Amino acid sequence: MAKSKTIKVDYLARVEGEGALYVRYDDGGVHDVKLKIFEPPRFFEGFMRGRDLREAPDITARICGICPIAYQMSAVYAMEDALGLTLPPELHALRRLIYCGEWIESHTLHIYMLHAPDFLGYPGAVAMAKDHPQIVQNGLRIKKAGNAIVGLLGGREVHPINVRVGGFYRVPNAAELQPLREQLLHARDMAIETVRWTASLPFPNFERAQSEQYEFVALSHADEYPMNRGSITSTRGLAIPVSAYESHFREEHIEYSSALHSTLIERGAYFVGPMARYNLNADRLSPLVRQLADEVGFPPFTANPFQSIVVRSLEVLFAFDEALRLIDNYRRPDVSYVPVAPCAGTGYGATEAPRGLLYHRYQIDDAGKIAAAKIVAPTSQNQKTIEDDLRLILPKFMHLPEKQLQARCEQAIRNYDPCISCSTHFLKLHLQRSERIGP
Repeated sequence: MAKSKTIKVDYLARVEGEGALYVRYDDGGVHDVKLKIFEPPRFFEGFMRGRDLREAPDITARICGICPIAYQMSAVYAMEDALGLTLPPELHALRRLIYCGEWIESHTLHIYMLHAPDFLGYPGAVAMAKDHPQIVQNGLRIKKAGNAIVGLLGGREVHPINVRVGGFYRVPNAAELQPLREQLLHARDMAIETVRWTASLPFPNFERAQSEQYEFVALSHADEYPMNRGSITSTRGLAIPVSAYESHFREEHIEYSSALHSTLIERGAYFVGPMARYNLNADRLSPLVRQLADEVGFPPFTANPFQSIVVRSLEVLFAFDEALRLIDNYRRPDVSYVPVAPCAGTGYGATEAPRGLLYHRYQIDDAGKIAAAKIVAPTSQNQKTIEDDLRLILPKFMHLPEKQLQARCEQAIRNYDPCISCSTHFLKLHLQRSERIGP
């Protein structure tokens, strides 16, 4: 006779959707894992149909309040692909700069406010701040620098309004960037310390067996660490243009979730996000970032998802380095945007949101109206991998007391920062026990 136990999380609040977690296990193994996303669909793809293509950046920005730039960038690149537009390098540089701001503010929020309490034994950032006020204050200062980039180039920090198909409504002059540069230099010093601090945290020892290794998927580009350009690559040899995404990836409806699961048609679950970018592109990081990684003994490839907090801190530091490089080399574009001439076509765009690959596809009619839209967010792409992690983690930590085991499950979810991670410090967890007859 073995005890069958259930970890049940009724609500994952403050997520990109609403969700719950259900895990049933006993001494014989894990028998069921469900990461349930049960919020009704928000129909963004549906209500974009019939709208002018130039409205896409402002509409898609509302999909996520934490990473609106990612949605705007994937949308505008897809529209420009459909229209055959080519932007001058100065406009591309500004888009990369605003993306740096989003990486900084999003990653820093997750590192300091959502994930660090797991490693330090606190229920949340408020409790952690009582004992470590300087750590939390540093995180807020770093995040503020990221917000400043988005605010300057996007017109405002939340749901920016300055991004448009073809470029920007307004571009800054060099003098406007100088106060921002000083702020970034000061915050970069704190980002360096963040790398050292996160690398010193106690990481659970978890790596998959060889037969269960992750397939990491991310953009790769010959000349730069990927943000908004490149082909889609993986650690198992995938190398395709963005336009071929739907020939290799498939979304599936899962009975217990209103969020679709995305899988590789050939091989199943895959892993997107900072670890995927890092593992596929570490050699394209700035010299300072590579130096810091060596200093703290962090390898150029990691398969322990609990170390994702270190990778995020390295990407924050890279975003500061890259933002400073772009500012120092800035030349104001001759035009703030390339004129748009509507025509029929289909366009594809994929960028690297803080949480991972974000794919958009749009079909445009002759009048420039959106006839069809498809958006695949990082959350749905990682959902199956998160469930697989939970199946593998539980047997390795079964010796822990039940509350610690529950906490380990929550931490495993937060490793991915999939819009559900911002809520799980406030979960109401219920452990149910039942008797199961048999071996």
